[in-house]
Order: sequence, then C-alpha cells, then structure tokens
Amino acid sequence: MRDLPERALDSENPAGNSDDSRDKDPIAVVSEEKSADTKSSKASILASFLSSTLAMFETRMESSSDDCKVNKPTSYGLSTAVSNVMISGPIKRLQERILGTTRMEALSSTSEIWLLGKCYNASAEESSGGADPGNSYAEFLEDFSSRIWITYRKGFEPIGDTKFTSDVNWGCMIRSSQMLVAQALLSHHLGRSWRKPSQKPYDPKYIEILQLFGDSEACAFSVHNLLRAGRHYGLAAGSWLGPYAMCRTWETITRANREQADLDRGKESLPMVVYIVSGDEDGEQGGAPVVCIDVVARFCSSFNMALHAWAPILLLVPLVLGLERINPRYIPLLQETFSFPQSLGILGGKPGTSTYIVGVQEDKALYLDPHEVQPAVDLKSDSSEADYISYHCRTVRHVPFDLIDPSLAIGFYCQDKDDFEDFCSCASQLGDKSNGAPLFTVTQFPQPSKAVPFCDGDNVGNSRNCMMDNTFDVENFGDNDAQPGEDEWQIL
Repeated sequence: MRDLPERALDSENPAGNSDDSRDKDPIAVVSEEKSADTKSSKASILASFLSSTLAMFETRMESSSDDCKVNKPTSYGLSTAVSNVMISGPIKRLQERILGTTRMEALSSTSEIWLLGKCYNASAEESSGGADPGNSYAEFLEDFSSRIWITYRKGFEPIGDTKFTSDVNWGCMIRSSQMLVAQALLSHHLGRSWRKPSQKPYDPKYIEILQLFGDSEACAFSVHNLLRAGRHYGLAAGSWLGPYAMCRTWETITRANREQADLDRGKESLPMVVYIVSGDEDGEQGGAPVVCIDVVARFCSSFNMALHAWAPILLLVPLVLGLERINPRYIPLLQETFSFPQSLGILGGKPGTSTYIVGVQEDKALYLDPHEVQPAVDLKSDSSEADYISYHCRTVRHVPFDLIDPSLAIGFYCQDKDDFEDFCSCASQLGDKSNGAPLFTVTQFPQPSKAVPFCDGDNVGNSRNCMMDNTFDVENFGDNDAQPGEDEWQIL
C-alpha cells in the first residue's frame, strides 16, 4: 500500500491560542489539494517509488540477524540522509512540480464540524465568547486527539511463518479497521464523552483496549490474528485487501474469540454482536444493503441471554458507490451519517490509501492516517508516556469527499435496544432524503424472496453456519422506478 505523499507540519488553526492546556503541542491541520488526473498518475508512481526506496532500508534493518544489529545506526543514518535529500533543494522542487504542492489550510471558521456523532463550532470567536464551551473548537481538538490512532508499526514479531516484521506499505486497511473497532470499544466501555487524560494514571479499561491491538499473537486483534482470521477472504501478509473482506474478517475473528472465551470461561475481547449489513446475494450481486430489525433482534437477544436481554451491536456496512470515483449523489448521505449518535466513521480514503474517516466539515472528510511508521511497543501498565502518546494523533488531516475511493465501509455502534431503535429512525430519515438511491435501507420484517440466516447463540455472526429462516425482497425498498444501473452499485 502506498503511503500518502504529504507529511504534516505544525500550523495555525482556528482555535489559535485556545485555552486547551491539556495538549502542549500545537495541532496541525492538513489538507490535500485536488490535482489533475495526469498529475494523479505521476504522483502514484513517484509516491510508490519514494516509499519503496525508503522502506527498503527499514525492511533490511528489521529482517537482519543479530549480527547485523551493529549496522543499525548506519542504515538509519542512510535512510535519514535519503529522506533529507528528498525534501530539500532541487529534488523537493521536482517533487512539488509532479505531485503538486501540499497546502496548509485551516478548517473553515464558519461551518460546523461533525465528529463521530457530535457537533462542534469551528469559530474561534464563538469559542471564546458566550457559546456553549462544550461545542467549541478547542473541545473538538481534544475529542479528535482522544480517538485511538493505530498506524504502521515496525520491529514486531514475525507474522506466522513469514519474515514480515512490519506492515509498512500494505497494512493500512487493517490499521484503519482497528481504529474503527477501537472506537466501538471506547464507546462501549468508557462512553462517547471519554477523553484521554493528559497524564497517568490512565483508566484500566483504556489500557486494556490498547493492548487488544498490540502487534503480537498474544493480542486478540493484532495484525497477526486478523490475517489468520481473514485468510479465507484473501488476507495475507504483504497483500492489500478491500473493505468488504475486512468487515467479514472482523465477523470471523469475533466469532472465534467468543468461542475461545466460552471454552476458557473468560471474558470476550469484543463483547458485542458484529453484524455485516449486506444486500442481495450477501452483497455480492449489488443492491442497497438492508438492515432487518427482526434479524438484528434475534442476534442481539441470543448473543448472551444470561447477562443481557439485548446485546450491544457493531454494524458494518460495506459499500461500493461508483466506478473510479464516488457517485456524487451519495456524498451528502455519507456526510450525514456522521451526525448519527451511533457513528463510528468510515473505512475509506483516496484510491490505494485506506484511512479512518472520523468527521466532516462542508466538503471535507476529516481522517486519521495510518501511514505513519512507528516502532512496535509492548504496552503495559508501567509503559512510558511516549508509548501511549504514540496511539494518539494531533494532526487533523482532511481530503475532499469527491476524492474518496468509492469502495468503503461505514460503522455504527448501538449500546442497547433503545440506541438501535434511534439508529433505525435516523437511517430511515436518511433514506427518505436519498431520492431513490439510499446507502442502505431499514425494514422491520423479512419479505419473501431472499433467505435470511437465523443463528443461535453459538453461531451469531457466522452466516455459513446459520439456518435459513424467513426471507425478504430487496426490490421492495427504495424507489422501484429506478433503473438497475442508475446507482452504480458494483460487486463488492
């Protein structure tokens, strides 16, 4: 996977000299300019070459034997020297000529920002005036930097039987999905209003969540274990995958984790139903995905009847909303999903670069970028402050929505039945605004035409092991007069 070509620099932002004393370092705001198609092609080639060249030195270091460790400073120095050359002098001017410049641009000071279901006012003046301080720009920055940021790591234990000790250049979809699931766990255990403390001690639950995403087989949701769980969907070290395969991988690993917890009589790492919202033929023949309330009720009621009448649920909605570019008719709908209280954001980004999109302002998608390379760390309660800081980002990046890859996945977390009903209400209202081309639809009961899997408690989320019960007809939803190819739904 190619790295994003730009690097963030500290810059001024609308909150300027805010009173946010928790973060001593300035928070950068980075935008990506829209470039011509010819520049895009050249940018891809140059970005791939540069990232591959620099990654060669890192890979050589990581895969070397103990006898080569003495050479690490030399390799590191060479890599650093190459990096310095590439960002200075004539080489930098050549790069800017081909790629186009990366322009530092603050977010709008007049438009509201939606971040995972919460609305903020970006105006610096209103932030310091009589407006609600809980919705100020400074509060937005604190919220953004409290989201768990998971990036490329290097120097972890080899993946399976391979020699991969880093996921640089290929693991960004996995990292993006880890961030989305981490946010679901934060909402579940600590609530949406949780903010990272400025210093230790940290909440034990927060530490537990981070440890789930460590880079070893001992960590439940590590790159190592996700690759193993997703091998039937084409996941392999060194290879890229799409959002649909990633969603199915989370369904598989959650089921395996639950089965292991039952055997060991231990606690589950992801104590919620994982429900993949798909359309006709399990999303493989196109059609708007359908949330069937009756099916969800069965899943949630049978998940853990001993403890909850209705289990929490993580809904993942994989979509393909166009060919090479996203169909513009879907952009307003995608943007509005960030106003849902249940929003977990979007797995998506520019073609070839997966990111975790967490917010929106006007036509901008705000995201966390997994393409930063950091050393692997083994988080423990006595780990250094720097290790924890490496899981949080102070740089607000954004990209125009119309540059997002049309293949993406939306996530939602519903804490209980009331929360799910509120989600269904929001989704139905969104569908009413879609002009016959909804992102997904909601129905109460199955209709006769497509078999819906019914799973008992041991098979929740496992569509392959479920019995087929009632059925529903996707064609009954939305605008029946729409032409089949009008919405540009593609095979997932």
